[in-house]
Amino acid sequence: MRGATVPPARPDVVGPLVVGIVNVTPDSFSDGGNFFSADDAVAHAKRLVAEGADMLDVGGESTRPQGATPVEVEEELRRILPVVRALRTACPGIPISVDTVKAAVAAAALEAGASVINDVSGLRIDPAIAQVCAEAGAGLVVMHSRGGIGDMSTYQHASYGPDVVGDVVAELAAQVHVALAAGVRPDSIAVDPGIGFSKRSVHSLAVLSALPRVVALGYPVMVGISRKRFIGEITGVQEPAGRTYGSIGAAVAALARGARLFRVHDVRGTREALDAAWAILGPDAAGDAAGDAAGDAPSDAPSDAPGAPDQLPVGGTAPRPD
Repeated sequence: MRGATVPPARPDVVGPLVVGIVNVTPDSFSDGGNFFSADDAVAHAKRLVAEGADMLDVGGESTRPQGATPVEVEEELRRILPVVRALRTACPGIPISVDTVKAAVAAAALEAGASVINDVSGLRIDPAIAQVCAEAGAGLVVMHSRGGIGDMSTYQHASYGPDVVGDVVAELAAQVHVALAAGVRPDSIAVDPGIGFSKRSVHSLAVLSALPRVVALGYPVMVGISRKRFIGEITGVQEPAGRTYGSIGAAVAALARGARLFRVHDVRGTREALDAAWAILGPDAAGDAAGDAAGDAPSDAPSDAPGAPDQLPVGGTAPRPD
């Protein structure tokens, strides 16, 4: 059974965690097709671990900004399951997350050895993912987005009121309620504000600048800012793969504002930068960020949130290899 192979929960671990991206897709916006075979994906994942990844996020369905198309359950499983099974053996101390919006895929991935589900739809497309995670005792990342697979990374749903961050936090809090109602433990949840998803660059920058308001929800915060469009607009780098330095700078800024999990393509540089920043900022950074934003937290924030931004999802941590 899955439980026999999943690394134990480590809620005591603090500091930045680097989540290495393993896209088993032919069409992801930055590295689509590079690791489409299971062997290539596993080799890439092992390199990410060697560079300092604390966790691996395996995805078999692209949500790229232009022309993303939904993938059938059978095809998504064909892409990811061999990779998850191989990584469970090749990297036994590294938790595996699977990026999916489908409950059937989530259930199969957890059975194969994953321990966290990263739902970029925030339980909107298939709310049954919450029940799957609750029954398996798995970690769950609830991300803010709008729309479906084909348009959630576009501007089609990027219309907000005068308080963009307030809208994002309120919508995110509502989806956390869905997870809690399904039985997911509060200490098994992390939240992601969905940078670049249904957000123009000005929206993404506003959310990152006010990240303490997301931290104030009381759950560990993951950010996926690696190689994103807003980085290119700021730096003038058009090719996503060339946005490494801007991505690292944004990660350090997010760390200072309370983020603790960083989903990235470029692990080594991000790992070194975050470790150096953490040595300067120290563990008080998260508490300060949440405290500063306490007055801005939405009134519908879950009352049973764990209240510890350094706490991590079940199965979502492991000591980083020396």
